Amino acid sequence: MTELVIKNGQIITPEGLLSGGWIHCRDGKIAAVGQGSAPQGEALDAQGGYVLPGFVDIHIHGVVGYDAMDGAVDSILNMSEFVAQCGVTSFLPTTLTASREQTTQALQAIQQAMTIPHKGARIVGVHLEGPYLNPYQSGAQNKECVRPIDRDEFLEWLELDVIRLVSVAPEQDDILWLIETCKQRGITVSAAHTTADYDTAQKAIHAGLSHATHTYNAMPKLHHRNPGALAALMLAPSVRCELIADNVHVHPAMMRLLHQSIGTNRLILITDAMRATGMPDGQYQLGEYDVTVQDTIARLADGTLAGSTLTMNRAL
Repeated sequence: MTELVIKNGQIITPEGLLSGGWIHCRDGKIAAVGQGSAPQGEALDAQGGYVLPGFVDIHIHGVVGYDAMDGAVDSILNMSEFVAQCGVTSFLPTTLTASREQTTQALQAIQQAMTIPHKGARIVGVHLEGPYLNPYQSGAQNKECVRPIDRDEFLEWLELDVIRLVSVAPEQDDILWLIETCKQRGITVSAAHTTADYDTAQKAIHAGLSHATHTYNAMPKLHHRNPGALAALMLAPSVRCELIADNVHVHPAMMRLLHQSIGTNRLILITDAMRATGMPDGQYQLGEYDVTVQDTIARLADGTLAGSTLTMNRAL
């Protein structure tokens, strides 16, 4: 049995802040939390810093030169090690829209990485972003590889048993089949890169879609006569909404609007980080595209935002 006491911390709990608090861990799990005199044992002094639960990043493409689409086990393990330094304890390596072969190779590499003991954050599974998106809202996804839902292709990927979250445009013709197929396997379906109107989005939500990918981004803006998918997603109590809180993808006022509209329990901070995260400004790749990072902001040549260089500790 291993024991560790984290002491002298500002501990964030659901009930509030514990100043001068301690956490007693036993075999990697929290056994007790308190204030004042800490239990005896091996101790880690938080030196008055904040102590809070580890982050879970469910939307992250890459960091420190590595990408989930590299199709390499080492890339995933290096991602795991870096994000742990930023407070992440679990994450979903996230794919980009690519060919069937490239995506399969990426999924297989992540599948293998999940079985290898390693330092760093736990690799929970895969967030499959694309390829079943809307080409008119492709953003930094490869428009040439965006395609309709392919049942055979999707079922082949599901057989690898690593997909936990699927981002898809709800206006796709075969969306109801995909939602039902995912529901049967406990996989979350998310609205993403979409031009869907309000009614189309509602139909998908009623069928079981329960998530919004990087809310506000790559979807029509709110309009008082044409509310679109965004309004449907925000109004549905069953839908949780991702947010890239880097002050670049979304203005702080719109962040507050989302938070006040849907509440804390439905809001999910993500990074949507790409391989330049943790690296200096310069030239990088995101899938097939060249990306310029200047002042930590990643853009394609035409100015389109190309993921972020955000980390979860900064997002919070």
